[in-house]
Amino acid sequence: MATDTSTRSELVAEMMNMRKMATATTRILVTCDGEVDNSQPRGSIGCSCNPWNLRRNLFFPCTLFFLILVFQGAEASIHSYNQDSFREVGNAFLLSGGSEGILVSDRLQGKSYIRFENITFWRSYEAADHRPSSAYSGGLVQAIIFEATDRDNIGGSAYAGQRAICCTADLANLEGCKQGEVIRTPSTTDKNWPISVKVYFRGNMLSAHMKNNKEVYIKRNGIYNLFFITCDPNLKGMRMTGRTVWRNAHGYLPGRMAPLLNFYVFMSIAFAILCAIWVYQYVRYWNEVLLLHHCITLVIALGLLEMTFWYFDFAYFNGTGTRPAGITAWVVTLGAVRRTVSRILILSVSMGYGVVRATLGGLTAKVILFGVTCFLAYEMLSLAENVGSINDKAGRARVFFVLPVALLDGFLILWVFTSLSKTLEQLQAKRNSVKLDIYRKFSNALAVAAIASVL
Repeated sequence: MATDTSTRSELVAEMMNMRKMATATTRILVTCDGEVDNSQPRGSIGCSCNPWNLRRNLFFPCTLFFLILVFQGAEASIHSYNQDSFREVGNAFLLSGGSEGILVSDRLQGKSYIRFENITFWRSYEAADHRPSSAYSGGLVQAIIFEATDRDNIGGSAYAGQRAICCTADLANLEGCKQGEVIRTPSTTDKNWPISVKVYFRGNMLSAHMKNNKEVYIKRNGIYNLFFITCDPNLKGMRMTGRTVWRNAHGYLPGRMAPLLNFYVFMSIAFAILCAIWVYQYVRYWNEVLLLHHCITLVIALGLLEMTFWYFDFAYFNGTGTRPAGITAWVVTLGAVRRTVSRILILSVSMGYGVVRATLGGLTAKVILFGVTCFLAYEMLSLAENVGSINDKAGRARVFFVLPVALLDGFLILWVFTSLSKTLEQLQAKRNSVKLDIYRKFSNALAVAAIASVL
């Protein structure tokens, strides 16, 4: 049992480190009376296979594993541009082409790159009329690629209250940059970086094409950003079509998400082992199984399905460079259901359901309403965060949905511990030492989970 506990603790630490690389969500898991984590009551005793007979067999391993569940929230890739428009920023017009982590392998040199495919810039008729048909070239557009640590190497002195991106006549005299182009200061590690790929409009043509399948090779690990920028005011309102392919040494998954492919393999195996152990105990104590245990079984099954589908989602993404929206939406929904059921079960057990009370009474409607609200919040956040997402950065939509989830989780923690306090007082008054001891262990496990979730 000590070995199980230490193994689960290592898993918790590993998961927390993984989640710090992206975004972490607050969760808690539980173990009903001497066992696992959550479940919905049926109106009998406290939890996992008869808590009184099985607490020594299942309480600690299942509690720790389900605490891991609670901490789970949870792309290089293909970026497509379909008549995307440039926006004005300072003295430039720009379009974000993507931001991803790219990993480089010493054994697979030349396998990490950003490739431009069918990139075409479209200007308005008015902009084309400003250029005589006899002019060979004009209307410069630059594709700028830089690593996150070199972001200050793009732009120069302040212009109209913010950092200037384009070189003006005054800045050309002051900083020695080339007028009409993006201000670029060579990196201290590689004078060729940041990379600038130039494209010119010819004559009065409406479109300009970048050399097809042009590749920019990445030589070091990092978070890379791509921006398409023009300093020509006549190109205001310009649009772009085409796509860019971002690839790591081992596939299309962005650097921050690449380790999760193996992580979900490990978690799928771990859940399969947990399922086998749970089913064995489930069958062994079939005569003592309660509705609460059926709900715990549902949580475990949902966890196994979620981890398995996440693996398929990432494997498909890694192999093709595009995210399968159907699989992603499905696994996101599975995750939202699992989290909701887990939290409702924790709350119900904390209220003493099946231990000191046969039903939740007047609290039933409130608990159900809270569960529905949690499901919608988790679903919306996960959809905004994962479906169709290929960038290694948080979008505005995700930031918008994080607040409701954080508030709901905070409210849940408060509600759970308030309910636990009342339940412990009732058990103390009844002098039921066995159940009181189990609930104290349950409270300690929840306290550890709550503290770990905010670290």
